[in-house]
Amino acid sequence: MNAYSNNYRNNQIMTASPEQLLIMLYDGAIRFVRQAKLAIEDGRTADKAIAISKALAIITEFSNTLDYEVGGEIALDLSQLYDFLIRELSVVNARGDASRLDPVESVLLDLREGFVGAVEANRSGITTSEPAVGQVVASF
Repeated sequence: MNAYSNNYRNNQIMTASPEQLLIMLYDGAIRFVRQAKLAIEDGRTADKAIAISKALAIITEFSNTLDYEVGGEIALDLSQLYDFLIRELSVVNARGDASRLDPVESVLLDLREGFVGAVEANRSGITTSEPAVGQVVASF
């Protein structure tokens, strides 16, 4: 990446709302899962390990920032999904089975879509009995 690209990305991150950051992190995790799949298919073991490590770091942070008091059952469900993703990524890292990345990518895409919908609902003033996105994921 050149200096202009780095400055642009840094500016995007620094000016993003917590909800936008969450979605950007989902995009990153999805991108790293896809990179890992390509690396496995190309036999690039080191690149696979790096991509999986980055995806694991994002998902682990998601899990660590869940607010169970505010999020209740939603936070518990997310925790279980994150645990599944972490387990699968760890197995893929050890065994190199690219097919196990398909469900990981699918879950991440579904979660991202759900958070985008929640953000849009919050912006449009639609109220629900569910906690807001930023409340379930406390640090974002």
